[in-house]
Amino acid sequence: MASSNVVVVGGTRGLGREVAQFYADRGRGVVVTGRDQVGAEACAAEIGGSTRGVGLDLAEPHAIADRLAGVGDVEYLVLAAIERDANSVRDYDIEAAMRLVTLKLVGYTEVVHVLAPRFSQDPAILIFGGLARDRPYPGSTTVTTVNGAVTSLVRTLVIELAPTRVNALHPAIVGDSPQWRDMPPERFEALVQRTPTGRLVTMAEVVDASRFLLENQAINGINLAVDGGWLCM
Repeated sequence: MASSNVVVVGGTRGLGREVAQFYADRGRGVVVTGRDQVGAEACAAEIGGSTRGVGLDLAEPHAIADRLAGVGDVEYLVLAAIERDANSVRDYDIEAAMRLVTLKLVGYTEVVHVLAPRFSQDPAILIFGGLARDRPYPGSTTVTTVNGAVTSLVRTLVIELAPTRVNALHPAIVGDSPQWRDMPPERFEALVQRTPTGRLVTMAEVVDASRFLLENQAINGINLAVDGGWLCM
């Protein structure tokens, strides 16, 4: 089983890269995907080990099968690609909405469709969503909708792919991530004050939660909020 790959879609940056780095550092075969081949290969070289890079755009789902043709057996599949979108109903950008919906729902599902025949014994899928599904904000209409849909996608994949385990992780603002670590100090402090643990979630904690959802063979059909209790406030 150790020869099977850990595939991280969206593994060239952010939380996806952290997960990829964790498994590569432990000698696992890792495949990371990014939007272009050159960038994915460069990231794979930086991660090291036997990591390979594949360029694919989830918003172009008809091309996904060809792009993943060289991926062998898969033990863990992590769907961590993300695209920031600020799209309000009053000023609605149809193209941006279509891209995000295609990327996160059709693209994610097509990746599973393509790789499912290559799953090894005791495989697991982890889908990254986000807490905008529970805490919408101005301009989050599309983000909130697709992250809510991830919750339902987990449930149907559990049934359709059994006994493959499928879970989702919904992180809050990750304070030391590239997206958030340079935020204005006053905003950082306001977020800390809203978090019951008195601090923001870290990238290492998201990786730990990812490992739990991937590796614990009793965990299936879970949508896990990693937020330091933020949703309780």
